[in-house]
Amino acid sequence: MRSFHHHDFSGLDALVSEKETAGLTVSLCIPTLNEEGTIARIVENIRHSLVDTHHLLDELVVIDSGSTDRTRALAAEAGAEVIEAADILPFQGKRMGKGENLWKAVHHCRGDIICFVDGDIGNIHPRFVYGTVGPLVRHAELGYVKGFYERPLLATEGVDPRGGGRVTEILVRPLFARFCPDLTALHQPLAGEYAARRSVLEAIPFPTGYGVETAHLIDVWRLHGIEAIAQTDLDERIHRNRSLADLGRMSGEILDAFFSRLPNASLSSTERPPMNSLSEYRERFPASAQPVKRNA
Repeated sequence: MRSFHHHDFSGLDALVSEKETAGLTVSLCIPTLNEEGTIARIVENIRHSLVDTHHLLDELVVIDSGSTDRTRALAAEAGAEVIEAADILPFQGKRMGKGENLWKAVHHCRGDIICFVDGDIGNIHPRFVYGTVGPLVRHAELGYVKGFYERPLLATEGVDPRGGGRVTEILVRPLFARFCPDLTALHQPLAGEYAARRSVLEAIPFPTGYGVETAHLIDVWRLHGIEAIAQTDLDERIHRNRSLADLGRMSGEILDAFFSRLPNASLSSTERPPMNSLSEYRERFPASAQPVKRNA
């Protein structure tokens, strides 16, 4: 599996030129639920650098799960297109969860490359976008790029600079080691910062909850091989640390997604089907613009 550093893509004028020469468009989706403390600064930072100053992004969208605070208003004031997930494909019904937002993003966003950044980042920087988009612009054989970083954990005894990622180390990495050893090379498989080609995302099912990133990796690996997946070092990410109860619920959703991908298992009823199986999507996107080139 190829690994990069965000510095490899920090020459934004050159990266934008390469994007335009390749005829690619790039969308950023920020999935949100009650992120009024961070969303405005995230949108302002990314928009200033990657839309206004360097035109890497062709679209910057906040897809919201029904926030009860000022998330949507603040995101719109900061310059994002803001839409509620329930208003996308409304005839498909309303489900809650991060995966639901991401699935709806594949339908709503128009880019050949779709990048995702979580809405709770406290130290936002454009590297969280160009670090994962850059490899897809420059390497046609890649289809899915994850970010990784140090995640400080606030504890009673102080700050543990590497204490974040508890679910990864306790649950996901042991599962990958036993059942999907190729994927153990990923430093942070649950990272919320990643980018993928539309042609990859439209062809895989999406768990509606927190199992979505685990499911993505397994499905992309099986469909395209480990050579289609890469990762980029994004240095450090600061965000709110979740409670053990939250992590327990997250772990349960990850287990559901994982077990449904074991041999002879069937997909959970909570999963959304591949987007390209919907006639409405095929009408909106008659052909995927940038298929992954599988190595011989």
